[in-house]
Amino acid sequence: MEPDVLGPPYERQTIDLGTDDEGPVVATLVRRRAERPSGRAVLYVHGFVDYFFQTHLADFFVERGWDFYALDLRKYGRSLLPGQTPNFCRDISDYFPELDAAAEIIRSDDGHDTLLAMGHSTGGLILSLWADARRDTGTVDGLVLNSPFFDLNAPWAVRRPLAAAVSRLGRRAPHRILPFGLGTVYGESIHSDHRGEWTYDLAWKPLAGFPVRAGWLNAIRTGQRRLRAGLDIQVPVLLACSTRSFRGTRWHDNATLADAVLDVEHMVRYAPRLGRHVTLARFDGGLHDLTLSGPAVRKKVFDEVGRWAEAFLAAGPTAPADPATADPGSTDLAPVAPTTADPAPADPAAGGGPPSVEASTGTDSTTAEAGLPESRRSTADTAGAAPAGG
Repeated sequence: MEPDVLGPPYERQTIDLGTDDEGPVVATLVRRRAERPSGRAVLYVHGFVDYFFQTHLADFFVERGWDFYALDLRKYGRSLLPGQTPNFCRDISDYFPELDAAAEIIRSDDGHDTLLAMGHSTGGLILSLWADARRDTGTVDGLVLNSPFFDLNAPWAVRRPLAAAVSRLGRRAPHRILPFGLGTVYGESIHSDHRGEWTYDLAWKPLAGFPVRAGWLNAIRTGQRRLRAGLDIQVPVLLACSTRSFRGTRWHDNATLADAVLDVEHMVRYAPRLGRHVTLARFDGGLHDLTLSGPAVRKKVFDEVGRWAEAFLAAGPTAPADPATADPGSTDLAPVAPTTADPAPADPAAGGGPPSVEASTGTDSTTAEAGLPESRRSTADTAGAAPAGG
């Protein structure tokens, strides 16, 4: 380990991944140790046009005895080398070697008994597919998905027939730049130079993102199709997202209270496809990265993650060192029906029906009751639905 750009107590380790057609490839594992270690660790994976800078997320875990690790994937952030195409991959499985290496370091080298994987946006898609591929290895004990990227945020004609054509292009000309991108609304909503409260390196996370390339989009679409067909993740999963999406391309104050990148209903719809133990929590006023939401919302997010980890990972108390600062909240979890708009297939081999999805009933998060009739949904969830047009 060597000092990280964040300074003490953060340190980092470079993972050598060999070479590809652009030269040497590396990933970077950032680590922060807890003062009172507990044998538990969390591995955080960022999204597209992103890298790890959310030190308050690390604060939350280390205060509760978890050692915190974050992985900057190949060609992202700390791992982006001169001459490389930023954020590019040809297949989601390209990232599995660095995830395997990070898990080996955390478990074998550093001696942790419990590993929680946490992914944001594209990182949530990547971790879902990786956890499914490694389901028989006991590599991870739980999965937290923060606004995962389960489908393209576009009309059906773009998501399906047009995206299929682009995927074919991606196989022939993977580096072809496509005529669309992320826009600047989300970046403006979080960066302190604009309308947000966060400071980060705009060279690694530019407001308008990096160019979207056909090969990357083909990789994403292929991974999303695999997920929507149904995974079999064997460990508990917490999927967290906002209650609404913002669809505007120009600034509006509503962008500070919604997911301005993805359609949150896609996340809810496909949650049952992850596995048989999925908990869904929705947060009114949450941004795309829930941990970058306003102070009141992100406190609810962190409280929910803490309760969920304590309930489902058998990891012991997750309260901070000072019990007076803990929010007791409710730890009850109520089962809800899986999404009916796009039901998951039954598993004949298991002799059962579709996976179960649960919704948090804690007072700190809006209950998300996917697939229930409107008359049975909570008032808070119905009120939090996205208005027409954004």
